[in-house]
Amino acid sequence: MPYVTLPDGAQMFYKDWGAGRPVVFSHGWPLNSDAWDVELKLAADAGYRAIAHDRRGHGRSEQTWTGNDMDTYAADLAALVEALDLTDVIVVGHSTGGGEVVRYAARHGEARVAKVATAGAVPPLMVQTDANPEGTPLSAFNDIRAGVLGDRSAFYQELSAAFFGTNREGSIIPQADRDQFWRLGMQVGLAGAYDCVKAFSETDFTADLEILAERGTPMFVAHGDDDQIVPIAAAARRTAELVPQAQLKVYPGAPHGIAGPYQQALDQDLLAFFAS
Repeated sequence: MPYVTLPDGAQMFYKDWGAGRPVVFSHGWPLNSDAWDVELKLAADAGYRAIAHDRRGHGRSEQTWTGNDMDTYAADLAALVEALDLTDVIVVGHSTGGGEVVRYAARHGEARVAKVATAGAVPPLMVQTDANPEGTPLSAFNDIRAGVLGDRSAFYQELSAAFFGTNREGSIIPQADRDQFWRLGMQVGLAGAYDCVKAFSETDFTADLEILAERGTPMFVAHGDDDQIVPIAAAARRTAELVPQAQLKVYPGAPHGIAGPYQQALDQDLLAFFAS
């Protein structure tokens, strides 16, 4: 299996499928690169070089005690892109991965990144503050940390309902998708899972988005309007305000998890953005 050595010596797993212009995918918490498999194949079949990594602490990557923060995640992504010597890159991030690709593109990727796409992404800031009243209260993230430290197997099973919106009347997302969420979640190291909650909820990406806006970096911002994990008001809608050139696409009734009709529509929109 391919690995890249990170600046601190940690080993990070990645997939590298196809050939052509590189598209690099970053996954959400508490998943790994397997969550992008459908999109990886679609991109590779469409003539792109599709790459996805397991974030440190997740999946097959090394479970480090330190470095489970957004600055390090972005630096890890930079190490992967540089090791593969990728240029004219399109980066795509879901949820936490959306924050990772935004920070990477802003702080490390000026010479390498051509486009940025996010789906259900955490920028500009998830946690509620006086300046971000539409954010999610800190108590909700404390509950997540408590769930991770408690019976995390049961917690991931329960969380998968809100993640995919199966707690909504009329949901057609199968139990198998929830089972896959649990399976990938159980591969995360405990320290990485716990620390990543702070990384995705309390990191402020406003300055990063402002950098992308100033550069004029093309950006596609996708979000479901029934996202129960990363509510759209403080996320995609605010991102689109900060990045005037961003294309905001709202998917009516779509949840946080990329599955079902939402996945089918998003995948076609991503391919169109890649080709634009």
